[in-house]
Amino acid sequence: MAQTEEFGEELADFVRRVTELKAARSVSTAELPAVLDAALFELDHVAAKLWPQPSRGAEASGGPGVSARRGAAADRQEQQLLRAVFQRLPLPVALVDRESVVRRLNFAATIFTGVRAGYATGRPMTGFLAHADRAAFRSQVAAVARGEGDRGLSVHLQQNPRIPVRTVLTGLRPGNEPRTTVLVVLQPADDATVTPASARPTAPVPDLTEATRHAALTDLLDAMTRELLGAPVGDPAESLRRAARVLHGRFADWVVADMGAARLERTAVLGADDEAVRDIAAQDPHGSPLVVEAARGGAPTLLVRPEDPRALGDDASGAPVLVRADVTSLLCVPLIPAPGEPVRGVLTLFRSAGRLAFSMAEAKTLDMMARHIALAMRK
Repeated sequence: MAQTEEFGEELADFVRRVTELKAARSVSTAELPAVLDAALFELDHVAAKLWPQPSRGAEASGGPGVSARRGAAADRQEQQLLRAVFQRLPLPVALVDRESVVRRLNFAATIFTGVRAGYATGRPMTGFLAHADRAAFRSQVAAVARGEGDRGLSVHLQQNPRIPVRTVLTGLRPGNEPRTTVLVVLQPADDATVTPASARPTAPVPDLTEATRHAALTDLLDAMTRELLGAPVGDPAESLRRAARVLHGRFADWVVADMGAARLERTAVLGADDEAVRDIAAQDPHGSPLVVEAARGGAPTLLVRPEDPRALGDDASGAPVLVRADVTSLLCVPLIPAPGEPVRGVLTLFRSAGRLAFSMAEAKTLDMMARHIALAMRK
């Protein structure tokens, strides 16, 4: 690996010197012999030192002999065995890179976190943690990947933030990996038994059928229609407040309503914590990037386990809104009566830990209700 990096640096230096020689073609005729001598020297250098490097590397590898083929087959069998052991470990474990991106997640970890391996792979593991723990976890993973020794820290999963989880981080260097990876072992800090996410009291198992969920959305649409039809004419703010009250509780844990487009005005904030409600209500909507983007571009946004804690800016106390409201999923939709018409406002809905994330079907339903709300505001 070191020889390969040294060869790359030598080649990069050679390319830079050749570029300088090309730029020197415009020198006077009297100075051209010196430039020609330098070019010949560089050709000798690349022929004598750089060119043989790949062949020497091949010679060092031993060539494609019978022993090499047997060694490769043995390596494959060993890798298959290690993968099987990794998957069947009774403890939840994950392999992440230095940026905390998940490379592998074993079966016990999928049960423990409630996240499918196919969904987790290629995504930052910090996205499954509470916002307050993400920076520390990312920093410790990077330190282990740099070879600074094993680490351990307590974190909280977004799906069940009340129970602390003890994580142990150790560096590994698998044979087929060019860089150090980090093995993450997860274990409840106060219980030696791994409790499946689906069995925890704060993460209820959805036992409703698709037809029942569809009926619930239909009931929500009916309630919204009745509320908007009863809203006073010529008072768009009251129409928006009525819509927010319908959505709060039965559809979302938090509802934030902003009126306008070029100039946004916070109209309603409904949530569970009175102090947090006041701080979020006092926030300038123009400090919320997702709200501003929806007001300008008219594009709805659905985020599950949002990675950026400041995607909705900071509240009046200076805390990130996503952290203050303990957001695990959000919907941000513009209020547009019809295509081509100006935006009347923006609705932002949060769900917190312990509640299922917004689905695509729910996002589509909210988009439909957003048009109805905008029509009521236009009356």
